[in-house]
Order: sequence, then C-alpha cells, then structure tokens
Amino acid sequence: MQYKATSPQDYIDQLPEDRKVPMERLRQTISKNLPKGFEEGINYGMIGYYVPHSVYPDGYHCDPKLPLPFMHIASQKNFIALYHMGIYAKKELLDWFVSEYPKHCKYKLDMGKSCVRFKKTNDIPFDLIAQLTTKMTKNELINLYEISIKKK
Repeated sequence: MQYKATSPQDYIDQLPEDRKVPMERLRQTISKNLPKGFEEGINYGMIGYYVPHSVYPDGYHCDPKLPLPFMHIASQKNFIALYHMGIYAKKELLDWFVSEYPKHCKYKLDMGKSCVRFKKTNDIPFDLIAQLTTKMTKNELINLYEISIKKK
C-alpha cells in the first residue's frame, strides 16, 4: 500500500489503527540502533533509512536523485515489511539472519531477496531487528554497493 506521506510520522499517522503501534515500535527499534551516517525519511513511499547525498553524492544507480538505500519499513496490505539492502547483497548477513530468526520468532520466516514479511504483527522479532540494524555501517554499505552493484 502506498501512502502519500511527507515524513515518517505522517506515514504512521495515516496507517490503520492496528498497524500504528507495531510500525512505531519498528521505527523506534531501527532508529535507536541505526549506525551513524544514515538518515531517516520517506523514500520509495515508505519509511526509509539511507545514506544521504551529503555523504554519498552519487545516490542510487536506479535513480541518482534518490539517496543510497539501506533499510525500509512499510505497511503493506497483508503484512508489515522490512527491506534490508545488506541481506540482499551480503550472503554472510543473510545466512546470519536466517539462522537467528527461529530463535526469535515462533513463525516460519517469510522473505524474498531483501524483504522480510511479518503477517503476525504481534510477533515481530524486535530484538533481532535491533541486532540486524547494527550489523552494517554506512561505509560497509557504500563499499558493498560500489563493488557489487555500481561497477557492473
């Protein structure tokens, strides 16, 4: 679902009541654990965490007007989604996340390449997401991006 939000708080304010608390808690979890150098804002119509143009002026290759994405959270029709570029681009991080997930959540992991879907919003593994958020610095993201994506 796309929301026409101008800020992360505006995004949350537009959500259905049953999504506001888990999305706000997810936002707080990420913000509290976000490494230095990332910023929060609206990106791709979701709450995004990214490397700003002031740090990485080239932006994202798909659309250089956009900053380099790191994480996003969104309220979709049937689930809350967490998107993480590190899981997509770094196999070791993906392997770590997949092995840790069952220790934090009683439900089967539902994920795509970079998207983790939480259909049961009362069982989001916030502690695991806090750990995941700290696992990649802005410099690691930039280096990984330049090696694996930009130079192709």
